[in-house]
This record gives sequence, structure tokens and C-alpha cells, in this order.
Amino acid sequence: MKEKFLVLRKRVDSMFITDPIADMIIRIKNSNQRKAKKVSIPYSKIKEKISKILYEEGYITSYKVANSGIEKEIIITLKYKGSQRVISGIKRVSKPGLRVYSLAKDVPSVLSGYGTAIISTSSGMITDKKARELNVGGEVIAFV
Repeated sequence: MKEKFLVLRKRVDSMFITDPIADMIIRIKNSNQRKAKKVSIPYSKIKEKISKILYEEGYITSYKVANSGIEKEIIITLKYKGSQRVISGIKRVSKPGLRVYSLAKDVPSVLSGYGTAIISTSSGMITDKKARELNVGGEVIAFV
């Protein structure tokens, strides 16, 4: 009986995901709602860069890449101040069906500058503040 559960779990985990970044954001959002300490996300370079930005901006306590090969994953430790969540909201902006781009002069501001926009530019994955500094635009990935 236990073996069947493990086989079924592996089949579910290897399902095809249309939008891996949205999957990452939803996993973080769900874990945050449940006030879980950690969340496990399948690995990709883009997800690692997003995790790095979340860490540098102070939204998560830490992240690490675990395992190797095909079972590589990112383990994110969520951050809380007492019983309050540090991530009050996280939203996917640009989607596979509707890409959202921003010019350098029109880089969006989130929560009047208190939030962060994650933007994919020619300079790599950066925050909205850094994009304004470098005077570059790009694809708006998410708002935090």
C-alpha cells in the first residue's frame, strides 16, 4: 500500500506544467497562507534568480538548491515577523498567453514603492528599483 502512494506521488510531481513561474508563485502563496516554514519548488535557473531577488529584498529567510540531476529542487524558507507574514501578496503579471512588457521610463511601482516588481531585462532578472537605476525595461514577471 505504501509503495502505491509513492508511485502515485511521483506521477503527480512529474506532471507537465504550462507556466513554471506561476507554479512557483502559487506554491509560495499557498505556503504563506498556511504559515508553513518551508516550501519546495522544482528547480530552474529562472526560479533560482527569482528566489535570489526575494532573498535580497528581505521577503524570504533563505533559499537553497537541494539534490542534483533531474530531482533538483529549490527549498525556500519563508519569513515571518512574529505571527505576521512578510509577503503580504505575490502576483504573476506576465503570463504565457499575455506577455507584459515595460519601457525603461514606464517601469511599474508596486504599493507606492513599498513593494517590488521583478523584471526580466537584457541585464538579467532585476527589481524595479534596479531597472530604474540602469534605465532598462523588460518583461514584468511578478509583483511582491
